[in-house]
Amino acid sequence: VLSKDEQEKIKTIFEKAISNKNMTVAVESLSTDELPVVITMSEWMRRMKDMSRTGGGGMYGFMGNMPDSYNVAINGNHALVQKILKAETEEHKTKLAKQVYDLALLSQNLLTGADLTNFIKRSVELVG
Repeated sequence: VLSKDEQEKIKTIFEKAISNKNMTVAVESLSTDELPVVITMSEWMRRMKDMSRTGGGGMYGFMGNMPDSYNVAINGNHALVQKILKAETEEHKTKLAKQVYDLALLSQNLLTGADLTNFIKRSVELVG
């Protein structure tokens, strides 16, 4: 379980690593068996986007043009989050946070193009 100070630190690290205003970052106390980061779209936004894709028209057409916004839940009880907090340099903390975030994007089929290529390069670097 993270202290309030550690929660703020990890939230700041992830916000810096993500640097996307459409992602709302929050630290949550999930099971240690859960993923370190979980990305979800709010149910309301998902439904509005679905309706705009099916030709709902009117307000729903407008909703389809809105940027996607996601919730990024950081599992404060996961060992990787502890590892990020204990990393020696800010650069290494940010790199680990970005890697874990990209894994969460990959699990949702949201990691594509240059971001996917950078993820693969970073994976090779971290493993090697």
